[in-house]
Amino acid sequence: STLPGPGRRSSYACPRSLLSTGRGDTFTINCSGFDQHGVDPAAFQAVFDRKAFRPVINYSVPTHVNISFTLSAILKVDAHLQLMTSFLRLSMIWHNPFIRWNPDECGGIKKLSIATENLWLPDMFIQEFMNVDQTPAGLMAYVNSEGHTKYNKPMRVDTICKLDIFYFPFDEQNCTLSFSSFAYTVENMVLGMETEVQELSNTSRNLTQSKGEWVLLGITQRAIKMTVSSNQYDQIIFYVAIRRRPMLYIINLLVPSGFLVAIDALSFYLPAESGNRAPFKITLLLGYNVFLLMMNDLLPSSGTPLISVYFALCLSLMVLSLLETVFITYLLHLATTQPPPMPSWLHSLLLHCTCPRKCCPTAPHKGNEGLGLPQAQLPGLKEPVELVEKSPGPGEAEVAGGSRWTRAQREQEAQKQHRVELWVQFSHMMDTLLFRLYLLFMASSILTVIGLWNT
Repeated sequence: STLPGPGRRSSYACPRSLLSTGRGDTFTINCSGFDQHGVDPAAFQAVFDRKAFRPVINYSVPTHVNISFTLSAILKVDAHLQLMTSFLRLSMIWHNPFIRWNPDECGGIKKLSIATENLWLPDMFIQEFMNVDQTPAGLMAYVNSEGHTKYNKPMRVDTICKLDIFYFPFDEQNCTLSFSSFAYTVENMVLGMETEVQELSNTSRNLTQSKGEWVLLGITQRAIKMTVSSNQYDQIIFYVAIRRRPMLYIINLLVPSGFLVAIDALSFYLPAESGNRAPFKITLLLGYNVFLLMMNDLLPSSGTPLISVYFALCLSLMVLSLLETVFITYLLHLATTQPPPMPSWLHSLLLHCTCPRKCCPTAPHKGNEGLGLPQAQLPGLKEPVELVEKSPGPGEAEVAGGSRWTRAQREQEAQKQHRVELWVQFSHMMDTLLFRLYLLFMASSILTVIGLWNT
């Protein structure tokens, strides 16, 4: 067909009143010819002219808006800014009583898509939203023959979320998305759910199952009345429970740190008197510090997570091990040159830790050297020392004097050797205690990781 010219009758003549009043409070659009000539914009012009006003016939009746959303991706969770960036599709359904037509007169057309710029839209917003709405322009809304309007709105939202990162990287977060109207109170707009929250949660979980660092655990919902300056607004709050995927951090953080601590524990098998243990531990300590500097970007920039406490304990244990090695090396060097006497309390502690209770003396013997052994039983002597001496004869004075000097020298050497043995035994005891502390720390760390991962 051609457009009508002057004096020419159009083949598609629009009626004078395209929006006619029907029974009661409904309006019917004349849609004859839609199936042959397409939709005539003039048939909806009266509806488009009303887009500035809430579409109700009786203005005292509130508009019922049913909402739902589908969470399709969790893009980022910023622990420092306390923000969750996600991508969702918001769906809103309401009734427009001014849009109504008879499908039988329109060739069975029951649904039409209309540009949203020509319709009234609910001013729905998210209370936790912390960015400018970047919804693309030119979206469409679907309207059926009964006037039910459905509007799907894709959104990339940055919402504030109170994050608890203590159990990082095994943390679970619970963020909220509070939907409400900005201008319409409960007298003008009432909110409801389009679908069941369980169906909404299952759909969102299926979409986010293989995307990103976070896993969606579930979504719950509750409706409240929000009071602002004596005005009440209908509000629906959705609780979004998410959990971090920890595998990346286990491989890049926990496993290398555990290997370095295990190697440092195995270094106790190196003899301290050889002098090779201290340089080895210093190299490991420097390597661990370089590892922490390189992996600092993977850790949260705010707060003190449990993994930071674990790294601090590992570093402290390695520093303590190095200090113990330096002390033992110095002690063994001092014992081989000029061994000091061991204090009685330390001797008792050494006997208590190294000997069976039934074989150990109840208290150490007190002597000038504090060794805890009678002089006649000192090691290194080939013959027992005579406790009762015979009086030398006149001809044996010179030989007896030389024999006493030799015996005193031998006793002094035996005492020195015994001191060395005690200090060496003390160094072995310290190595054993620190090695057991390493084993206890590694076992508790492994059990903690397994428990947090399973829960």
